Amino acid sequence: MESNKIDFENSIGPWLSKTVKILDFFVQEYFNEAEIDLTKEQMIVLKKLSFEDGLNQNKLAFLTLRNKSSLTRLLSKMETKKYIKREQDSLDKRIKRVFITETGKEVFQKSRPVVKNIIKRIEQNISEKEKQEMIKILKKVQSNFTSKTEPI
Repeated sequence: MESNKIDFENSIGPWLSKTVKILDFFVQEYFNEAEIDLTKEQMIVLKKLSFEDGLNQNKLAFLTLRNKSSLTRLLSKMETKKYIKREQDSLDKRIKRVFITETGKEVFQKSRPVVKNIIKRIEQNISEKEKQEMIKILKKVQSNFTSKTEPI
């Protein structure tokens, strides 16, 4: 007879979720201590724009794994802080392109040493071999959700 019991403590999901929540908390703490008015989500947008400025909102939503409405809210906050500006595409007025401003570039540059310290903290007491194995496993977990196979 098959048991209907689910052993959450020995499954990956809750540990991933708890780790993400802890990471989010500490990232915000590090930014606050450095007196940087930035969230993790805003930093990710600035990072994407610093490598490819002028992305359209749909592509930015895809790259940041956000739905369009939550990205729009995030961008509105960032626009208020003058980190980004949005402009209509010159060829297609339905498309809005997102550009990093000088203020956004300055904040992003100021955040880089903080992010470096966060990475150090995350990886302390973890060997290079363990880190590579963890990355490999996390990629497998992600693939379980992004591959075309049917759910169990």
